[in-house]
Amino acid sequence: MSDPSATSEHEGGGTQEAEPALSAREAPPTAEEIAEAAGSDPAVDGIPRWLWRAVLLIIGMVAASYAAFTFVRQIRSLIVWLISALFLSFALEPAVNWLGRHGWKRGLATFAVLLGLGVLVVVMIASMVPLVLAQVQGLIEKVPSWLDHLSVYTKRWFNVDISSGGVLNQVKNLGADVKGVAGNVAGNVLGFGTAVLGAVFQLATIALFTFYFVADGPKMRRAICSLLPPKRQREILFTWEVAIEKTGGYLYSRMLLGSISAVCFFIVLKILGVPFAVPLAIWMGVVSQFVPVVGTYIAAAVPLLVSLLENPGDAVVILIYILVYQQVENYLLSPKISAHTMQLHPAVAFGAAICGASVGGAVGAFLALPAAAIIQSVSSTYVRRHDVVETELTHEEPEDQNKGPGRRSMADRLRFRRVRRAGADA
Repeated sequence: MSDPSATSEHEGGGTQEAEPALSAREAPPTAEEIAEAAGSDPAVDGIPRWLWRAVLLIIGMVAASYAAFTFVRQIRSLIVWLISALFLSFALEPAVNWLGRHGWKRGLATFAVLLGLGVLVVVMIASMVPLVLAQVQGLIEKVPSWLDHLSVYTKRWFNVDISSGGVLNQVKNLGADVKGVAGNVAGNVLGFGTAVLGAVFQLATIALFTFYFVADGPKMRRAICSLLPPKRQREILFTWEVAIEKTGGYLYSRMLLGSISAVCFFIVLKILGVPFAVPLAIWMGVVSQFVPVVGTYIAAAVPLLVSLLENPGDAVVILIYILVYQQVENYLLSPKISAHTMQLHPAVAFGAAICGASVGGAVGAFLALPAAAIIQSVSSTYVRRHDVVETELTHEEPEDQNKGPGRRSMADRLRFRRVRRAGADA
């Protein structure tokens, strides 16, 4: 039999051990103890500390973003100059590499190419300015006779007098306004000089950056590639090579096509006896080649207007010539000259030019086409294409079988090397 006293002591001991558990249930843990047990910070004035840190982080990010945006806005001109110099270096590097293969040092070859380009531009401007001024003076002298000729039709159709006598009467009535305009023009001479100096400084800055991009091109590319793994290095070098091919090919092919267009148009204008043949031919050659899709039609408007005022028959002949030459250029000259430089759909080229003009003005529109060609060539290397289901919606006219396959472009050759290297590794 068990001892009752032992039982009572055991029961008493049990009762004494139950008292701490009861007191623990009566005193629940505080919020600080719960937060500490959960690994979070206790609340300060009812707000968790992590919320304060999140608010400070957001404020810091907004301030840093605003500072970065303000900084980019302040140096946006420098960014445009750097991009222009980079694309110009792409265009000049083939000539520098050619001189380098013939024993020239890279720095000297770069200086020679830039100097030759600068001398060519200066000579063209110096030779064209007096001629253009003389042609403009002759144009101004012919304006009264053109107005008298047009006034016959405007009086008959619209009852509007635009003859030279009527224009002179209106100018006399606006004598005070003309004096005010003359005063404003005289006051803006200093501003014009400042703008010219600014343009010269911009050109000098772009030329300097271009020199360093071309002369130190291998060093710059090695510095960039040293920060990347071998696979990324090959991708960067592939993109750089495509950029040089597309930009240089675009510039040289456009210049050649523009020269052919200007010379042919000059001959036609001289045969017809249309005045201002030289500036009209240069206008036609430059605008028709460097403005995508609609450049020919924009360039044709000015010579058509001048010839129409001189002799409507000459305007008809010029219009027929422009239409015929456009077909010859599209189907004969352009495929042979620029077949391996840029293969852009006309709609893509036009959209790229509009996008570039919206972002960077005339410079952006000029750089948009080679940039679009580079993006298209590089992306086509990594995009996987599949066989297309043949239906009426996907039917294409067969290509001309008389055309040879031609030499593959650099992008195609590099893509073939990548596929062959992948097969060898497999």
